[in-house]
Amino acid sequence: MLPYNALIKPFKEIFTMRQVPSIREDYLYFEQLNTRWRDNDVYGHMNNAVFYEYADTVVNGWLIKKGSLDVPKSETVGLVVETRCTFFSELKFPNIITCGLKLNRLGNSSVEYEIGLFSDLERKTAAKIIFIHVFVDVKTRRPKKIPQKLLKPLKNLMKN
Repeated sequence: MLPYNALIKPFKEIFTMRQVPSIREDYLYFEQLNTRWRDNDVYGHMNNAVFYEYADTVVNGWLIKKGSLDVPKSETVGLVVETRCTFFSELKFPNIITCGLKLNRLGNSSVEYEIGLFSDLERKTAAKIIFIHVFVDVKTRRPKKIPQKLLKPLKNLMKN
């Protein structure tokens, strides 16, 4: 029988693979946002929860600009069902953050966005956020096929 370490080592390497930052060229849409005084926490850098506020702002702003989201009138909305963030370097106030957006996956009723947060003019992401929307009927909250008027803009957010 193999020792425990020999059995577990291959799995440990899979689960501890270090993520690497993305670069600006990996994204297809960009928006700049200013950090705010309240974004910093007691440690002097941007609080973890704020990263998700930036992601939500960029995704929903993009949907509104594409005419795909009109909150009081939309029959279909995207509900966030999963998020995760990988941090590479600090962000803090005062700073300009460039948010890069792309689509990693397009399903029948769901999409996986990737948002890269860049400190000012840096080339590599300070953080990378995965943000999954499931599109649902606004009244029943049941999954619904992605509206046709949104499919083309979503496809344009995909690289290759």
